[in-house]
Amino acid sequence: MFYTRNIYPKLQDELKTREVVVITGMRQVGKTTILQHLFDTIESQNKVFLDAGNPLHRKAFEEQNYDNVIYNLQKFGLISRENAYVFVDEIQNMTEIPKVIKYLYDHYKIKCIVTGSSSYYLKNLFSESLAGRKVVYEMFPLTFSEFLMFQGVHKESKVLISEKEKERNKITPDMYSGYLDEYIEYGGFPGIVVEKDISRKKILLDNIFRAYFEIDVKNLSDFKELSKLRDLILLLVPRVGSKLDITKLASELEVSRETIYSYLSFLEQTYFISMIPKFSKSFDRKSAGSKKLYYCDSGLANHLGRLSEGQLFENIVFQNLRQSNDDICYFSKKSGAEIDFIINSKCAVEVKLSVDTKDVVNTKRIASELGLKESYIVSKKFLDTNGVILAHDL
Repeated sequence: MFYTRNIYPKLQDELKTREVVVITGMRQVGKTTILQHLFDTIESQNKVFLDAGNPLHRKAFEEQNYDNVIYNLQKFGLISRENAYVFVDEIQNMTEIPKVIKYLYDHYKIKCIVTGSSSYYLKNLFSESLAGRKVVYEMFPLTFSEFLMFQGVHKESKVLISEKEKERNKITPDMYSGYLDEYIEYGGFPGIVVEKDISRKKILLDNIFRAYFEIDVKNLSDFKELSKLRDLILLLVPRVGSKLDITKLASELEVSRETIYSYLSFLEQTYFISMIPKFSKSFDRKSAGSKKLYYCDSGLANHLGRLSEGQLFENIVFQNLRQSNDDICYFSKKSGAEIDFIINSKCAVEVKLSVDTKDVVNTKRIASELGLKESYIVSKKFLDTNGVILAHDL
């Protein structure tokens, strides 16, 4: 059964355009499923679906003369080189394919739609060979509204955060708290969500981490001491929602600060973690100061280590906000004043498991001092006050 995703209508629209479509994101977030469904919905029979994990499929692109690729694709079912669709799944290990796709784009009327699990690889190779010829879409684990859809529960989710505030309703926590608690504990990987057996969920979470480490880390990195990277991943779990102290991490792992930076960059570029900068009105200053850490999925973080309920809750709020907001920072002062998230330099979002009017007033005051137009608190608990958003409405 195919469960739709928030990104799906945009990808459908892209099928009508000329550009190469690149879908990227961590393993097991649903890239292959959505790619296959896009392929199935195209009425034209002049189409082919290849899996780059299959050596026979990879061989179709391994030609010195790129015109021969067309003949190879015809062996897999392509009818004509005109108005054709070529879908390729998991291309991150095919270093030459961007050049082939560029050639097909420039010389034939072929629409290419591809997926890959490393933004570093895709952005660097494709930026050189497909400049101006591609659009990139990122996929993440399920948002809470998508999670509900996978559970057979339809709940419309507003896009704008100001609209989410207006959805606040006293009965919402009673209706959705059980779902939210499961989402927080086990996360939003589609395969985990549809699995009903708790012991199986844990096995699948273990498999996701094993596949990430054994395939992506080993194939896409050139690190010599992978055990150090593994240990860093575990050290990061209790730091979810906290500012990273690079010097302390380097000391604990007995490696250089530069090595820690390299590890963190790789983990971020392969979607395992996210790091957000400290807010500053000056663009140049945003890169200064420690960054705050979040995991790709609360369920995976919870599986790898111990986190408080507050940490897990803050992590799912971040993961839901990031899917519709590109610019997210945090704010803190030595005095203790802080804002968990600042969105697009306009909106302050504080995260609280429970909330009272003092929290609302305090968040609004800090936001006003920063010159921000809006301020909200996201909470699990209902409070009938303007400025409060229920996590169930994210």
